[in-house]
Amino acid sequence: MPQILKKGIDVSVFTNLSERLNHIFSKLTKRGALTEFEIKEAMREVRVALLEADVNYSVVKQFIAETSEAAVGEKVLKSLAPGQQVLKIVRDKLTELMGSENAKLEVSSKPPTVIMLCGLQGSGKTTMCGKLALMLKKQGKRPLLVACDIYRPAAIEQLKVLAKSINLDVFEKGTQSPVKTCEQAIDYAKKFQNDTVIIDTAGRLHIDEKLMLELVAIKKAVSPTEILLVIDSMIGQDAVNVSTSFNDALDITGVILTKIDGDTRGGVALSVRKVLGKPIKFTGTGEKLNDIEPFYPDRMASRILGMGDVFTLIDKAQEVVNEEQAKEIERKFAQNAFTLDDYIVQMDNLKKMGGIKTVLALIPGVGNKMKQLQDAIDEDTLTRHKAIIQSMTLQERQNPNIINGSRRTRIAKGSATNVSDVNQLIKQFLQSKEMMKQLKGQKGFKGLF
Repeated sequence: MPQILKKGIDVSVFTNLSERLNHIFSKLTKRGALTEFEIKEAMREVRVALLEADVNYSVVKQFIAETSEAAVGEKVLKSLAPGQQVLKIVRDKLTELMGSENAKLEVSSKPPTVIMLCGLQGSGKTTMCGKLALMLKKQGKRPLLVACDIYRPAAIEQLKVLAKSINLDVFEKGTQSPVKTCEQAIDYAKKFQNDTVIIDTAGRLHIDEKLMLELVAIKKAVSPTEILLVIDSMIGQDAVNVSTSFNDALDITGVILTKIDGDTRGGVALSVRKVLGKPIKFTGTGEKLNDIEPFYPDRMASRILGMGDVFTLIDKAQEVVNEEQAKEIERKFAQNAFTLDDYIVQMDNLKKMGGIKTVLALIPGVGNKMKQLQDAIDEDTLTRHKAIIQSMTLQERQNPNIINGSRRTRIAKGSATNVSDVNQLIKQFLQSKEMMKQLKGQKGFKGLF
C-alpha cells in the first residue's frame, strides 16, 4: 500500500495486536467444535498479545479472567459455532473494557460551556485545542480559544496560527496570570456570544507541584464543564501513571488520546478507561485539524478484531459527499457513464476519508481481499494522474478504451510523464471500476461507489 495511506487507526496503533488476535481466533472459528482446554489455550494467547501491546497488567488479568469464564460456559461449548460465540464474547468484553458507549461532551445549561484541556508538554494539547474547536464549529458552535500556556516558547503564537487557519478568535493576555486570563476570557465570551470556551493550559515535561497548583486554581476560578486530559499514546504504560496523577488533582471528566496514528502498541486505549474510570472521548488520528474522531468503544473493539467499522465509514463518507453528489454518482454507475474525471474526484474523496487502505479496513469481510488496490495512488501519483487526465480529450476521458499507442504517446508528452504512467492510470481506472461495482452495495458506500 502507498505511504500516504499510513494515516488512520486501523493501519497503525492496533496493527500488531489486531494481527495477533486475528490469528488466534481464525484457528477457533475454523473448528466445528471446541473443548474447554482449547478455549483456555486461546485465552492464554490473547493474554500474551495484550501484554505485548502494553496493556496494563492488572487490566489484562481481570479481562482474561472474565472473558474465559464466559467463553467456557456450556452454552458456548454446545453451540453450533462455538468459535464465533467466543469471538463475540471477546468483542463485547473489549467494548466493556473501553467504556461500552460513546461519551459525548457535556454542555453547560448556561453558556458558555467551558472546556479545559490539560496534559504534559508534547502531548499535542495545543493542536488538539484547534481540532476540537474546528469540530465544534462544524456543529454550529462559536468556540473561543484561550491561550494560557505562558511558559512554553511560542505556545501562544501556535494557538493563534491554528485559530487563524479555521477563522476563529484567540483570547490571550501575554504572560499575565493564566487564572486571570481565564476569568477575563469567560467575560469576553459572554459579551461576544461565544457559546464554548476552550482553554489551552500549560504543560510540563513531567508532573510537578507548580503545574498542578496552577491547574487547580484555573479549575476553581472558572468551574469548567469539561476537564479533558490529553494523553500521548506513544508513551505507553507511563500514560496510566500520568493520567492517574492528573485525575487525582483535577478529577478529570474525560480523556483525549493523541498520536493514535503513530507506531504505538495500543495498550493505552485499552487500559486508561479501566484504570481511571473516566471515558475516552476523542482520538487524534493524524496531524491535520480534521484528524479528530469521537471515541466509540464498540467500533474500536470491532476494528481491533478485524471485523470492520461500518458506522465510522458512514460518518467519513457523509463528511465528503453530500446527498446530491451521491445520487449523481449512483446515476452514472447505473448508466455505465463513470469517467476518468469522476475517477479523480472519487480518489480525492477516498483520500479525504483517510485513504483506500483505511476505508477498506472499515468494511467487514473486505480488508485484504482487494488485492488490485495494492497499487493505489499516493500523493505524487494522484498529482501525476490529474496531469495525464487533463492532457486527454473529452472523448478520451469519457471512453479510455479508445486510447491507442499513438494517443498514449501524445498524452504522455502533453502531461510531461511517461507512456508507462499513462498505462498505469488506465489500468488502475479499469481495476477501480471493477472494485467499485463490487463495493457499491456495501452499507456506507452510497455516493462513493
